Amino acid sequence: MPGKPPEGNPAPTDGRLPDSALAGLGERPFGVYIHVPYCATRCGYCDFNTYTPTELTADVGTATFVDNVAREIVFARQVLGEADLPVATVFLGGGTPTLLPADDLAQILRVLAAEFPLAPDVEVTTEANPESVDADTLGKLAAAGFTRISFGMQSARPRVLAALDRAHTPGRVADVVRWAREAGFADVSLDLIYGGPAESDLDWLASLHAALDNRPDHVSAYALTVEEGTRLARKVRRGDVLPAEDDQLADRYLNAELVLSAAGLDWYEISNWATGPEHRCRHNLGYWSGADWWGFGPGAHSHVGGVRWWNVRHPAAYAAAVAGRTSPAAAREELDDTAAYLESVMLGIRLSDGLALDALEPSGRARVATLVDDGLLDAEAVAEGRALLTLRGRLLADRVALDLVS
Repeated sequence: MPGKPPEGNPAPTDGRLPDSALAGLGERPFGVYIHVPYCATRCGYCDFNTYTPTELTADVGTATFVDNVAREIVFARQVLGEADLPVATVFLGGGTPTLLPADDLAQILRVLAAEFPLAPDVEVTTEANPESVDADTLGKLAAAGFTRISFGMQSARPRVLAALDRAHTPGRVADVVRWAREAGFADVSLDLIYGGPAESDLDWLASLHAALDNRPDHVSAYALTVEEGTRLARKVRRGDVLPAEDDQLADRYLNAELVLSAAGLDWYEISNWATGPEHRCRHNLGYWSGADWWGFGPGAHSHVGGVRWWNVRHPAAYAAAVAGRTSPAAAREELDDTAAYLESVMLGIRLSDGLALDALEPSGRARVATLVDDGLLDAEAVAEGRALLTLRGRLLADRVALDLVS
């Protein structure tokens, strides 16, 4: 949840959703996101809603987090009523969720399961900094029901990590991946960032190969963006560092596709690769395909039946709201048909399944032939009735999406 949320409209304090949003509840996949807003230190490039220990008082720190989230979980069950609502996916993000003790994360799952049934094949993911877990922690998480873990590797080069304000003990990523395997995690993912200060093309290739040496089931690779308000943005503004140019970022993406696909990882979303369909992140696929989800925690975003809302960002404001048994939402918005259509195209075109041509409005279908001629959409897929990005199209996905909805 980077950056500031939109303005939105006032959210009712009782969290009530319109009947139109509740219609069909349970027929669409339902996921749960839990935002754990704590980090040991703040990375210079990060504009996520996170807080270090020195920025919070004890009454809104890690020790009170589970109780506060538990209150919102009970509140959510009341808002959503008695509909049979099995949770298909759970994702703990941050921040660094594994700054909390493993017993706390297990307790969150127990509270959730007491209010919402967990699907028999539920996918339960937590993000983790490699330095924030050990073999014992990972064993406890797997025993509690966590099935998937995503390690923030970012880079294999110490100088690149230092430029990102990150640091790993040498060999730590290999250790945590091995411990996760031994603990029984079904899926192990590594997150990488390219285009950071001080990173060369060779640095990026080294990071890709180092990640693959650990035989991950899944790799995410994101281009670094310079977000206003971060230390990195201030350094760029002063001229202390130069941001990567678009052509450099494009070359690094192409290298990621080349190296990862050669190792047997196929792209399924522009920034995500997996060794097979069974290792794709089902939770994130829910975001991209318009599923329902409730986001718990400070600053978390939710979406149910075309209504989107976002919680107050500061842990103190969040704690006060849930303690008073009122909605912690800061604001919300209801998507009209036009907004929902635009969003479905913008997100759907990013997927390797592509978009059904029948789902496009006539003006969008009229643009498809030109996009094929420009090498941005796959001709064979179009002949089969789907708009699917080519490799070049993946580099220009936003342009393609705009063409399809213009």
